[in-house]
Amino acid sequence: MSERLNSLFDLTGRVALVTGGAGDIGIAYARGLAEAGASVALADLNADAAQAAAGSLTDAGHTAIGMGVDVTSPESAAAMVATTMDSYGRVDILINNAAIMRQLPPYGLTTMPLADFDMVMNVNFRGPLVCSQAVFPVMRKQRYGRIIHGLSAGAFIPGGIYGVSKFALHGLTINMASEFAHFGINVNAIAPGLVASESGYEALPKDSEFRTAIEATIPGKKSAPPEDLVGTLLLLCSPAGDWINGQSILVDGGWVTRL
Repeated sequence: MSERLNSLFDLTGRVALVTGGAGDIGIAYARGLAEAGASVALADLNADAAQAAAGSLTDAGHTAIGMGVDVTSPESAAAMVATTMDSYGRVDILINNAAIMRQLPPYGLTTMPLADFDMVMNVNFRGPLVCSQAVFPVMRKQRYGRIIHGLSAGAFIPGGIYGVSKFALHGLTINMASEFAHFGINVNAIAPGLVASESGYEALPKDSEFRTAIEATIPGKKSAPPEDLVGTLLLLCSPAGDWINGQSILVDGGWVTRL
């Protein structure tokens, strides 16, 4: 590959902050960013797990730190950004990956207690806004930033409270992209299909009739591990994606098509 093509996906000198950094997708994202040259900060509600995940990256020769965060708390999000700044002096990339999926309340919308509705929306929708607001002053000062929201193909089909929260995040992506672009900050989202991971199977078991029915509607690859999302992530975070803004990119084998 030519030096020019290599430079399109080079993140050397960049700093990436990944929420939900101890989960399957968060770890895959952090590893991909580190392998592209970025220094990485992994943040998770489980601080010990985030630190362990960061330790595995440092053991592999990368630069990484781990910390705890409650993405629904502006104070916690501000502390997360401050810790990253203390360690690296900048934040170039924010991956809003933290979400409630395996802990989804077992109710339909007609019977769901409003406290459970609020819990899901606070993490899956409000959380990305809180974390983006926390990092915005840093990126505005730098006149550079990349914010990637963790969406879902389930946002674009009837999918209960999870789909509702992710479709709301799709709307937030569009609006943030328009507002933040004036400061050199691109905002996009990645919408995975059926992810083959521990958390994915916990939310929708391998032997689930519903999973089987969904797979029958997917014309391409039925499911894939978190690592298959990394290529899209690197496109959106690197110079190769400088002209991409306000997009929710489906990575789902053709399950969901939108005109």
